[in-house]
Amino acid sequence: MTTDNPQSVPASEQELRDAMVQALIDIGALRSSRALAAFRAVPRHLAVPDLPLSSCYEPEAPLITKTDASGVDVSSVSAPRIQAVQIEQADIQPGHNILEIGSGGVNAAYLAEMVGDQGRVVTVDIDPDVTQRARDFLKTTGHRNVTVITGDGGSGAIDYQPFDRIIVTVQATDIPSAWVHQLKLGGRLVVPLRMRGMTRTVAFIRDEDRLISDGFELCGFVPMQGAGEDRMRVALIHEAEGEEIGLRLDGHPEPDTKALAHALAMPRCEVWSAVMLAGDESNEHLDLWLTTALDNLPLMAAKPAARERGLVASASPLGIPTLVDGDSFAYRTVRRTEDPDRFELGAIGHGPRGREAAERLVQEIQTWNREHRGDRAHIDVYPAGTSNDRLGAARVIDRPHSRITISWP
Repeated sequence: MTTDNPQSVPASEQELRDAMVQALIDIGALRSSRALAAFRAVPRHLAVPDLPLSSCYEPEAPLITKTDASGVDVSSVSAPRIQAVQIEQADIQPGHNILEIGSGGVNAAYLAEMVGDQGRVVTVDIDPDVTQRARDFLKTTGHRNVTVITGDGGSGAIDYQPFDRIIVTVQATDIPSAWVHQLKLGGRLVVPLRMRGMTRTVAFIRDEDRLISDGFELCGFVPMQGAGEDRMRVALIHEAEGEEIGLRLDGHPEPDTKALAHALAMPRCEVWSAVMLAGDESNEHLDLWLTTALDNLPLMAAKPAARERGLVASASPLGIPTLVDGDSFAYRTVRRTEDPDRFELGAIGHGPRGREAAERLVQEIQTWNREHRGDRAHIDVYPAGTSNDRLGAARVIDRPHSRITISWP
């Protein structure tokens, strides 16, 4: 135990923590005994004293602590579910030396509880407001085995290496070489990695100069700042106020927005796959397959009002995979079936070649169902400059410091 706060905890606070922990157990996010104890012990509400107590312990609710001038969230305390998933991915052990990229205090406190007095946590953030808030929180909670550093997390923390674990709590598009070199051989790096617009928190194991994935989960994080910042741009194809529709670009070709706006105004065509999803089944593995198989597949983001008015049939805060073909496009969708717990996957196309794009999208949905349903993609990270023959048959995403590959069994 690393806390030395002598004050007793009001029953309401402990009850809220216990209820949060039970909810995380029920959804499978928390499993290990050390993680359970840490989540029961840390008073996360002290990191955001202006918020209602109960909202601080909602399993799915992140706590936004800072936005930029345009209103974009740039710092937050991640939702307990996301923190639990990453911590379980990291497989924290007593005595570990851990680097956390992206501070805030709460996650560092969980890690400090788990590594114990013989371990150490180093947490780095580029924003001095964030690191000061983390220091204040950790001082209040009495966690003494945490070092807080203000700096660019992309450089790691060379004075405290090597690390048994590195946990990144901000969205990254690249893997800086410092993270690899400061991680012990066989150590684990857990990072929310954005790949062609799609973010997954991936657990990697270091194998010499490469990282090999050991599982991933769907997630959402605020983007990284500093030298590694690489935000997506949205290309609008419908600009009516409150009904905006755009394509999120992450290395995709620049679209002809005027042509696509014209296509959107044309009658839609629907193509259905005869592939079914259960009502509680996620699209995450299908979408990762689609971005592996198809080249020009940005994500379509649409305001709810655009869906309500019938401009698009599907909308999601994470974006909908959309195949763009010049002046035409098609996006993944679903429709209800006679079975209330079954939905059929399909595609809706717009534009002169909208049907062809929809048929191509459906073809890959059927390929996924036939050849890869039940499989998980394998994600590896190699240094920039690695030759193609070493990468094998995979979708390759080139970044300044790394070559990321996505392959399937």
